[in-house]
Amino acid sequence: MSLVIKGAALLGDRVADVLLEDGVIARIGSGLSADEVVDGDGRVLLPGFVDLHTHLREPGREDAETIATGSAAAALGGFTAVHAMANTDPVADRAELVDRVWERGRAVGLVDVRPVGAVSKGLAGETLAELGSMARSAAAVRVFSDDGRCVHDARLMRRALEYVKPFGAVIAQHAQDPRLADHAACAHEGELSGRLGLAGWPAVAEESMVARDVMLAEHTGSRLHVCHVSTGGTVEVIRWAKARGIAVTAEVTPHHLLLECDLLESYDPVFKVNPPLRPASDVAALRDGLADGTIDAVATDHAPHAAHDKDHAFGDAAFGMLGLQTALGVVAEALVGTGLLDWAGVADRMSVRPAAIGRVDGQGLALEVGTPANLTLVDPSGEWTVDPSVLASRGRNTPFAGRTLPASVVATVFRGRLTTSHGRIVEGVSA
Repeated sequence: MSLVIKGAALLGDRVADVLLEDGVIARIGSGLSADEVVDGDGRVLLPGFVDLHTHLREPGREDAETIATGSAAAALGGFTAVHAMANTDPVADRAELVDRVWERGRAVGLVDVRPVGAVSKGLAGETLAELGSMARSAAAVRVFSDDGRCVHDARLMRRALEYVKPFGAVIAQHAQDPRLADHAACAHEGELSGRLGLAGWPAVAEESMVARDVMLAEHTGSRLHVCHVSTGGTVEVIRWAKARGIAVTAEVTPHHLLLECDLLESYDPVFKVNPPLRPASDVAALRDGLADGTIDAVATDHAPHAAHDKDHAFGDAAFGMLGLQTALGVVAEALVGTGLLDWAGVADRMSVRPAAIGRVDGQGLALEVGTPANLTLVDPSGEWTVDPSVLASRGRNTPFAGRTLPASVVATVFRGRLTTSHGRIVEGVSA
């Protein structure tokens, strides 16, 4: 069936009809018709969002999330591709495991599920995982990460960067020096952590590791990607590295763009996240870094948890927050509403650059005739209040519960098919 999106503002600018046929954009113009019509009046059409950092939990923790439920949350959030992190059980550290995730994502059929391969076997940080076989597998892995754990051994990190270079792949580092922020660290180190009696997580634990890794990237001539940047100091290190011509990219989460560490006063474990929430000065630096392009992408770090893992005293609770369905609204509030980004900028940071970093074919492309129809239709004035009970994820650990966000996803199109419409999965599109 053909599909036409009528009268939408392309990237927030030119208003036109967009006709989709055979999975691609067939025509852009006016007065177009099709078998199915989506009303775009007053709405903004963007390329589908690409998330570089998603925890789908399958295999091993299907009580928290599955590829099916995570894919649904992604589609409802306007995403058409997600990168599924490797810290599953078993760890995705060899070809047959990444292929299993990839095949399951294809069977669900709501978004392009791109597996992330582990850097080290079992995430143990001791020996390299089967990087070559994962890169050459059916899943064609192009992002490798021990996310949840830092590749803290400099020699291992160097070897990983060297190994993936011929594949055009990237090492995505969870930057956290374990000697400066140990397993007990759970709050930004400062007056607040001391007053609350929570183990401190200093900014330098992140910044020093990023500084080391950008020098390793320069030495190897390979690509480095810095996961979930959380401090102003890290922004400055990345800015310096880019000015030097080092092949480094970086991401920031929606929650680090909006939430501050003062929220920990409540001891509510929903605000426990890795890396921790930071002070207002860091939040401002992250927004500026994203706006000026020092930080390349928004990535959700979507981390669903079962209630029995999250509902504990703060120090004992699992790290992580939901992010897929609230990402657009948070970015709209923090960046669009403040004038730091326009909608074309949102498309660049949430689609174009993430797709390029992950080497994802058919995603993050210009809205032009002949390009694959992976699209997101946004209502820029579509306020909505976050209700955890109706989110598609199996987890309920959203820090935005009860918060009204200023923009919403009206529809998502994946490979020319309408997958979501007005907050619901379209019947019959999911396996």
